[in-house]
Amino acid sequence: MGPPAAQPMGGPPPGRPMGQPGPQPMGGPPTARMGAPQGQQSHQGSPPMGPPPGWPQQPGPVPPRRKPAGLIIGLSLGAVVVLVLGVVAIVSLNSSGQETSNAGYRNAPAPAPTSAYELPPNNGSSTSSSDQPTSTEQSPTSSTGSEPHKVLELADHPILQDPDAGLQNQVCDLPAWQSTQAGAEAFFTAASKCLDAAWGPFLESYDLPFTPPALHFPTGPSFDTECGTIQVGIATAAYYCENNLYVPFKGLQTDQYGNNPGVYLALFAHEYGHHVQEVAGIMDAAWQKIYAAGQDSAAGLEMSRRKELQAQCFSGMFLGAHVDQGGTVSREMYNKAWSDQETRGDNTSHSHDHGTNAHYAQWWRAGAKDNRIADCNTFAASSSDVS
Repeated sequence: MGPPAAQPMGGPPPGRPMGQPGPQPMGGPPTARMGAPQGQQSHQGSPPMGPPPGWPQQPGPVPPRRKPAGLIIGLSLGAVVVLVLGVVAIVSLNSSGQETSNAGYRNAPAPAPTSAYELPPNNGSSTSSSDQPTSTEQSPTSSTGSEPHKVLELADHPILQDPDAGLQNQVCDLPAWQSTQAGAEAFFTAASKCLDAAWGPFLESYDLPFTPPALHFPTGPSFDTECGTIQVGIATAAYYCENNLYVPFKGLQTDQYGNNPGVYLALFAHEYGHHVQEVAGIMDAAWQKIYAAGQDSAAGLEMSRRKELQAQCFSGMFLGAHVDQGGTVSREMYNKAWSDQETRGDNTSHSHDHGTNAHYAQWWRAGAKDNRIADCNTFAASSSDVS
């Protein structure tokens, strides 16, 4: 049995009408395509374009015929103008395509890891322009002139439908971990910026509302939230409620985990995963089901596990998208986070609302290995995979 690790939690939204879309504050890739295509100028865009085949050569010299000198000069100037416009057109087309290609929001899935703890180098980094899709199919979630709004769906949520969608590979620079209140605040504040940069554009590409969650670093034995008063302990290393993310330093168990920033980053990314669910509308839809079934009923507990295990998968996606990208998210951090997931879950906490330790690790690794959000559709999984 693993060490008594803290269980991340996503609290219910008490007092809020369920099922009403509304503006929300906020919540890599293999550089998978971030979000759904928005036509040829999608979030991903079309592949780079070169000059059209058979680009015409410039006109040769005009045969000497007894024409006025002014006409000859005019023709010469016209040839120069055509030449300049042709060059500008070629540069413009190539420049536009390259900019879109560099976004790198969609490619084929990355190869499987070479071992249980390893991610292929540059997992899902941008492919060449010839590998980029050219589909102009419109996203079912795109709208014309409408305000971004939540979509209250679970297994059928738009962000979970594209098998090639994931987070963009990006550099994430974090300060060195220090097991102090100030050190933890600096680390998680920097991590939140990386998470904002990863999830914000992804969600906005589906026309979902997005602003960052508010960060709080409680120092007392308990802290107040819209979800109630929370006691700091091994079950509250971090806590999410209603667009607020709380990280009490005393709940991190730094005396046990020490200098293991990958463990803390994965924990934080899990709670941020609940913000992704909140912004998308998944959180509201899940709590509707939980309230209807009863929080302590078998159906209510299973829905809670599906919600928590999806946040695990989102956490894995984030680390998988940022490891080995030239920042401070190192392979060692990734490997420590990978193995730590087996110490977390209902077997450790003796609850039945987060998923077994084995499933806690399974879903995190599913997100980390391939960074495909469709792999995080816990709401479409069998009951045996979310026990």
